[in-house]
Amino acid sequence: MSPTTSCIAFDGPQRIAQGALADVARAAKQRLDAGATGPLLVFDERDSRPIEIDLRGSVDDVLARLPSATPAEPASRGPGRPKLGVVPREVTLLPRHWDWLGQQPGGASAVLRRLVEHSIRQGGAKERARQAIESVDRFMRVMAGDEPGYEEASRAFYRGDRERFGALIAAWPADVSAHLRQLAAIAWDEREDAG
Repeated sequence: MSPTTSCIAFDGPQRIAQGALADVARAAKQRLDAGATGPLLVFDERDSRPIEIDLRGSVDDVLARLPSATPAEPASRGPGRPKLGVVPREVTLLPRHWDWLGQQPGGASAVLRRLVEHSIRQGGAKERARQAIESVDRFMRVMAGDEPGYEEASRAFYRGDRERFGALIAAWPADVSAHLRQLAAIAWDEREDAG
């Protein structure tokens, strides 16, 4: 996460800010100072995970505590290819796996990279669809779990019944309903792309 992570913030059911984390944090702090009725909640727009922001102190204090945009450089570099962004980690395999990897062109690292890239390409659409669906579920549970028709709306979402879903969430707070429509449309599109 960085100050440019795309976020959305709510004061209770009212959307107060959307955009980069730094801008949303600033808006949330200003809203708190103006007497927010709350709860003040900030979500990552990509996956709807809640983002904890320490709103104590001044706006500058709040912004200073946000994660840095550039990660700190490690004190010392070990072997590897740092210019390529290679990160050494331990891999545990059985001896027969190491034997097989050792016989492959390019060595173990090259084979593992190819396997990972192939898996990303093959499962990417399904993974994006799964993440988009979880994002809707996560946001809806937190922001609308007590709204009338929540469970039926959840079932309509999972069935892909766009019309019923829209009708059920129409009576919910406008900003919550609007954001849910956006998230659901992305999830349904991703699910269709995944086949």
